[in-house]
Amino acid sequence: MIRVEDWAEIRRLRMSEEVPIRVIARMLGISRNAVRRALASAGPPKYERPPAGSVVDDFEPAIRRLLLATPTMPATVIAERIGWTRSSSILRARVAQLRPLFVPLDPASRTSYDAGELLQCDLWFPAVDIPLGHGQVGRPPVLVMVTGYSRMISALMIPSRASADLIAGHWQILQDLGAVPRALVWDNEGAVGSWRRGKPKLAEEFEAFRGVLGVKVIQCRPRDPEAKGIVERANGYLETSFLPGRAFASPADFNTQLAAWLPLANQRNHRALGCRPVQRWEADRAAMLALPPVAPVVGWRTDVRLPRDHYVRLDGNDYSVHPGAIGRRVQVSAGLEQVRVRLDGRIVAEHRRCWANHQTITDPAHRVAAEAMRKTPKPAATPEHDVQERDLRAYDVAFGISGQEVA
Repeated sequence: MIRVEDWAEIRRLRMSEEVPIRVIARMLGISRNAVRRALASAGPPKYERPPAGSVVDDFEPAIRRLLLATPTMPATVIAERIGWTRSSSILRARVAQLRPLFVPLDPASRTSYDAGELLQCDLWFPAVDIPLGHGQVGRPPVLVMVTGYSRMISALMIPSRASADLIAGHWQILQDLGAVPRALVWDNEGAVGSWRRGKPKLAEEFEAFRGVLGVKVIQCRPRDPEAKGIVERANGYLETSFLPGRAFASPADFNTQLAAWLPLANQRNHRALGCRPVQRWEADRAAMLALPPVAPVVGWRTDVRLPRDHYVRLDGNDYSVHPGAIGRRVQVSAGLEQVRVRLDGRIVAEHRRCWANHQTITDPAHRVAAEAMRKTPKPAATPEHDVQERDLRAYDVAFGISGQEVA
């Protein structure tokens, strides 16, 4: 066989300098026929080794018979059945090559959503301790919501997974979006609803919230995370791209950093979409419903009679109220950040929401007012009317115990 370098020299001498074949053969020390074959070939000569067989070739008929009977049979079981004693990697490679020939085709369908159609929701619990104040740390839930059409991610850390906080978080995110999708997709979160006797049942508070928004709620079946795979992947994206390398001083600091990061996340190129989520957002929002003209009542709401210690309890914490409201019925309301107490529409207490547990939050002005009231002398109670005293012998006469009349 002629060498590659000789082939290149033959073509150069013949094509460029038009050297005769006999001269080329004499210069390179090869035959004239070898020069002619080199000029007639389309490329340089190459050595091709005939393919060698594999040790698994003799076992392939037996492997095919086993896969024909049981297409899902593991390679380890196949090795045992055919008496395989060599390297398992060689056998696994051949089984992986042959198995698709016997397994029936099962193509997966691609799920797509129309603009404004739905918003997938979930709670994500970040694996990091957040300082909650009063020496406590915790891992509050993060409400994550992703639009189906544009894949826009919205997220907000909330104090708890109670229905009051969950609904308040929904309303804050929807206000930031400026529109409402036609459907919310949820799993079996207790504050949202559950499946009973094979049918979905919304919680009473969430049913009322859904009614004000004018949307439907799609409850996924139990143990079916793929039904809301978009938000599940968003949770993983937050876990791997937002959380690493960050430190948080408080829940408010967590939400501040998250709010600064989300616009960057929504500008990334989304592989499934082939574009950036922000490029689809305007069309998505335009197809959504408008916010309700009357805002829903969200957050904690309770009505209590203020006791003598002038504190009200909310979500495991006690908040002071002006002692002038003692004995009166007051209305307690709380959102994600503030706690307010009203008496006949007038605010008598306002505190920042405490995310720690079992704490007593006191307004200094309330303490001073209570001390002043305790030092003020209280007037002695006097009867407003004279009460007539009746002779007890009248009861004896009434029951016939004594015949003596009583004047």
